[in-house]
Amino acid sequence: MQAIETALLAVEFALDKKAMNLKLFDVRGLSSLTDYLLLASGRSDRQVQAIAENIRTDFKHQHDVVPLAIEGMDQGRWVLLDYGEIMVHVFQQSVREFYDLEGLWSEAPEVELVQTEAQ
Repeated sequence: MQAIETALLAVEFALDKKAMNLKLFDVRGLSSLTDYLLLASGRSDRQVQAIAENIRTDFKHQHDVVPLAIEGMDQGRWVLLDYGEIMVHVFQQSVREFYDLEGLWSEAPEVELVQTEAQ
């Protein structure tokens, strides 16, 4: 599976749990750590955990892909799923605004997503 395909699957899996404000950045020319960054928000710690867990389990069960690392699942404020080629950050909105990864990666091209979000 190509990195962009993996990233777009992560978008679908996040939307399955009503993730909001999804943004996908192509950081291939800017980072040696990963190719794509996916940012998503949840309304509560439980929703953040559910979004991250859905991404993890759907990749595992449907594609036999497991993350290299998972951070933050216990608290549910900011969960990082590291799949090597893609990194998924699922935040509570206030935490996302505080750390402002969109600003940090503002030079990275944003991949246009067609999505239906719960508002």
